[in-house]
Amino acid sequence: MNLNQVTVEVSDIARARDFYQTLGLKLIVLSEHYARFVCPGGATFSVHLAERVMPSGTLIYFECEDLDARHARLVDAGVIFDSAPTDQRWLWREARLSDPDGNRLCLYWGGENRVNPPWRVAG
Repeated sequence: MNLNQVTVEVSDIARARDFYQTLGLKLIVLSEHYARFVCPGGATFSVHLAERVMPSGTLIYFECEDLDARHARLVDAGVIFDSAPTDQRWLWREARLSDPDGNRLCLYWGGENRVNPPWRVAG
């Protein structure tokens, strides 16, 4: 089984489309109630129009090898981050932000430690 699609609710498709394109996702499907983007690795991410967006505890991670440079470009483009790129104790570097509807996002670079951390379960 492979996780390759995540969809979040938004209150404004055009605003969400612009935001996720600014992050660097490529728009591949667009309608008045839905937009889908493809990520560089082939996974897809979409937004679906909702009458009321419900707060969620979910945190969506987008891996970017160029995290620091991307963060700087996005800040220059007016994107507001909750935290700048920071080295974490789990050996990833992360920058956190929210989309215009409050969906929590993390841009990060985990590299080899994403699937092979020193504490990986054997087997």
